[in-house]
Parts: sequence; C-alpha cells; structure tokens
Amino acid sequence: MDDAERRVWGRLPDGARAALARLAPADLRTLLLAVARDRAAAARPADLVRRWRTDRFTRPAAVDPRVLSGVEARLWDLLPADVTGVDLSPVAPLGTCAAVAPVSQNRIVTTLRLTEVLSDPTNALAIEAAVRRREQPAAGTVHLAACHRVLRAQDFGPGFSAHFRLFALVSSARDSGSGSTQARLLTLHLAYWRTVLATLVPQASARLRLTVLDSPVVGERIADTVRPGLGPSTVPLVDEPERRRGRGYYVDAALRITAGDGGNEVELGDGGFTDWTAQLAGDRKERCLVSCLATERLAALAGGPGAPAGADAPDARRP
Repeated sequence: MDDAERRVWGRLPDGARAALARLAPADLRTLLLAVARDRAAAARPADLVRRWRTDRFTRPAAVDPRVLSGVEARLWDLLPADVTGVDLSPVAPLGTCAAVAPVSQNRIVTTLRLTEVLSDPTNALAIEAAVRRREQPAAGTVHLAACHRVLRAQDFGPGFSAHFRLFALVSSARDSGSGSTQARLLTLHLAYWRTVLATLVPQASARLRLTVLDSPVVGERIADTVRPGLGPSTVPLVDEPERRRGRGYYVDAALRITAGDGGNEVELGDGGFTDWTAQLAGDRKERCLVSCLATERLAALAGGPGAPAGADAPDARRP
C-alpha cells in the first residue's frame, strides 16, 4: 500500500476496507454507481470545460482523423487474407492485462462495472483468440487484427497523450515442436510489417529489430526458417541482442519496429511471444505472438497535411 492509499483509508472508519472487500460484486457496483451519480449531479458546466481543457484523459488527439483514417485504411488493405479483423469493444473484462502479464492495474483506467478501458488491444485479442481456438481442431491457427484507440493511466510527461491508436496483430496456435510454430507465426507478422513499412514510409529508414530471449531453438528457426522465408526487402531485419525492455513480459523472442537513424530514431511498434493464450486456454502447448504499431506515429512519418507530430506513445506496446 502506498502513501496515498494509507492517507485515504486512514480517513475512513475502521473496518471500511474489509467491509467493502466482502461486498458482492453487484452490491459494490451499486454503491460506486451511487457515488458517481452524486458527483455527476454536482458537476457544473464550467467544471466540464475546465476538465476538458486540463485532464489528459479527455483532451482530443492532435491528429487530423482524415489523415489517420487514410493510413489505417492502407494497413487493412495490406493485411493477409487469412487474418481476421475484429472491432473491439472500448472496454475489456477487469484484469485483462494484469491477470496474464506483469502489469499494474494502476496503469489502467478501471470502470465501475468490473471492466477496464482498453489499454492494449493485443490482450483483448488474445482472449478472443483463446475463445476461437477452443472451437478449432488442435492443429488450427487463429490470426486476428484490430485497430483501436487505447487509454493508459500512467503519465508519459509533457507532450505525450494518454490515449493513442494502435494497429495490432495476435496469432495463436498449438506447438508442433522444434520452434516450427513460432517460426510460422513470426514469419507472418514480420512479413506484414515489412510490407507496411516499405509501402507507406519507404523513405523512413525503417527497421525490424529482433531479439531472441530465452529459446535457442527459436533462435535457430529464425536463422534457418524465418529469415530465408522472408526474402529480400528494403526494410532490413536487424538482430538486437542487447535489448532489455520486455524481458519477463515476452518469452522466446521479441521485436521492435523503428524508423530513422541515430538520435532521430522513432519507435513505431513492439511485440513478441507471450504465454497469454496458454493461460487463457489452460493449455501450456499453446503459442501466442502479439505485435502492434502506433498509427499516429506512422501517419507522421507518411507525411501530408494534418499529419501529427508523432509525440503520442513513448512506448507503443506495453502499458
């Protein structure tokens, strides 16, 4: 418990926390909704204007939606036919991120109805993938894609928005041994992002950076299967063994999508293998690859009138 929590609980009667913890979920929701209703009734129009101007959660994005929608339409056009598009809800079940990944719920905007505002489309897609995998034969594969504006509770600092749009891919399939499943999933994701970058920002010195984490077998498949399967491209696949961020969050291998050189390099996206569908499906043999790209940053690099400045997501992936 941090100092702020101690201060708040210290102002309430003894036993208040335990009493609230014992309430049935429906009763707790009723209580919190009543408190929210009372606070909303006390809000004045001037309060709304002030909050609109100062609250980082409510300020509109800086991007021209006509520019952004054009870029995102191209992302959908370039998507392989065997990837299914999903239009996600603005909210997900409470614990969608924290229950399967090392993410604090404090970084996520929680609602009063046992849901949370979507902070990462890959987590939500992983749940959908696990549901669809249950309806498939063991040898089946699920590839899903979604584009969504996400909201994150942590303060990224001046010039960065609390909400931004991500285009995400999630693939899940059962392990067939020797890293072959991981190689197949990774080839699809890397080939797609290569095509996106070569088509939309050919001038941006874009790179796909790949890190083998804790699986020498996957490293071998990257060398003898993934790289030959991808073939030549203007977007190079660069090894990044020095990467430290994401270890413990990703397993087997992780990737980054970057553009620019030296001090001008911009991170566009992130991804890697996770155990999320294995946890959600209760099958340790299930393999899951997630990756995503910040579309506002991509639009900034693509250029054109109304393109955003690109300062929207200091870490395009992890909440």
